[in-house]
Amino acid sequence: MTEQPVRWTRASVYPDMWVDPDDDPRNLEEGAPEGELATLRDFIVNYRLTLVLKCEGLDPEQLARRSVPPSTMSLLGLLRHLAEVERDWRDWLTDGEPLPRLYGPHDADFDGAVADQAVVDAARADLAREQAATDAVLAGFADLGARVGKKRVVVREVLVHMVDEYARHCGHADLLRERVDGRVGQ
Repeated sequence: MTEQPVRWTRASVYPDMWVDPDDDPRNLEEGAPEGELATLRDFIVNYRLTLVLKCEGLDPEQLARRSVPPSTMSLLGLLRHLAEVERDWRDWLTDGEPLPRLYGPHDADFDGAVADQAVVDAARADLAREQAATDAVLAGFADLGARVGKKRVVVREVLVHMVDEYARHCGHADLLRERVDGRVGQ
């Protein structure tokens, strides 16, 4: 007996995939979206869904399990971190005062990711709320070249930054999930 989980997947039709295509909530089989804005938004939606899939079916202890010392990274920490980041991006897009941090000072999003169902439920709710609020602000910008917010950031820059951040953290989530139960990404 070892502590290393056996690699497995839930998919049955294509065993090298995370889920079978018919069960995949992402729009991976449909044609490419038309235009740059639709493409960027499609990537963001799919990466957001991928993160949720990586956390699916785990209990609070598994979600809060740290990667390797000294890292504080966990799947639950990633959920909390991305809720915090969504809020931060929204601040870039608006002229108002920055919103307060959700979880406190730097790294509190990861440090506070403890194995408690209430913390898990709050993190999921926070992420969904912050994503919806960011999407509502972004819906007001059709011109990707527009400079917005106090720092006059280009809307395209924020969208590309969102794709980058979610893609990077979905890669982390792949490794974290494999460490928890052996389940691998596609």
